[in-house]
Amino acid sequence: MGTDATLTRADLADIIKQQVGLSRSDASNFIESLMEHILSAATAGENVKISGFGTFVVRDKAPRIGRNPKTGVEAEISKRRVLTFRASQGMRSRVS
Repeated sequence: MGTDATLTRADLADIIKQQVGLSRSDASNFIESLMEHILSAATAGENVKISGFGTFVVRDKAPRIGRNPKTGVEAEISKRRVLTFRASQGMRSRVS
């Protein structure tokens, strides 16, 4: 893992290379393929559940009235789709 405490795709590829024995290129391709599958499913509106890790959930948010915190002027916030992540119970217990 890099010095800035962020786990990157390159870090994941290095871990796979060391633990599984794939070449760096194959490990990178695996990571990219995994990310692409997750993104494709989320774009299609599907939830992505990774057992023991968590679930990526696509939600539709209704339009609502918001307020500019600087000026106090009200404005409509349009409807949109958001992607959220809910950690599994196992992951939450390991982190806390």
